[in-house]
Amino acid sequence: MLTVTDLHVSYGQSDVLHGIDFSVEPGEIVAIMGRNGMGKTTLMKSLMGVVPSKSGSIAIEGADVSSLKSHKRVASGFGYVPQGRAIFSTMTVKENVETGLSSTGEKTVPDDIYTLFPVLVEMAGRRGGNLSGGQQQQLAIARALASKPKVLLLDEPTEGIQPSIIREMARVLRRIRDERGLSIVVSEQVLSFALDVADRVLVMENGTFVHESPRDGIDEERVSKFLSV
Repeated sequence: MLTVTDLHVSYGQSDVLHGIDFSVEPGEIVAIMGRNGMGKTTLMKSLMGVVPSKSGSIAIEGADVSSLKSHKRVASGFGYVPQGRAIFSTMTVKENVETGLSSTGEKTVPDDIYTLFPVLVEMAGRRGGNLSGGQQQQLAIARALASKPKVLLLDEPTEGIQPSIIREMARVLRRIRDERGLSIVVSEQVLSFALDVADRVLVMENGTFVHESPRDGIDEERVSKFLSV
């Protein structure tokens, strides 16, 4: 579903990603883990075209999207929930979710999206800025789903969210995968969440992958050492 080959990304003269290679199967959830500053957010932004890549390729279902602008990548199948969520704080919940329709040509949000996040139905007329962190994260995911993605990218989704909401988010992401057949890539520092949600874990350090493991049989102690400061 997603294939990234020899991806290099730089900020000016400073190389940040050094030849990243990975792929994600249809219906697979992959967690990309690492400490702050290791390149996770840069990878997510480069996949979306927010940060240009220096070289390498990014393909969805075999179609290279590396040269496309961000909105074209959304039309090609990427859904993106950025770090910090980036919801529109002065727009209502309903209006926020509807912005995700811009790439589909549809006028109304499918009911099954609201089924995933019942709290958004209750708060449809409330401004996004008045929601809690966990509610805003649900709103950002719903907005991304409205674009009918094939690959959902979530950058640090547990940041600033209480543990009970984190567990619920893992459950919802698995449900999204199961019901929609989506592939999901999530960048994360919380190992318990990654083990809750992912089929496979990749660990990033200094702009390259240094460890990979399926969730079943993962060496938690080794991965924890990569995540410790």
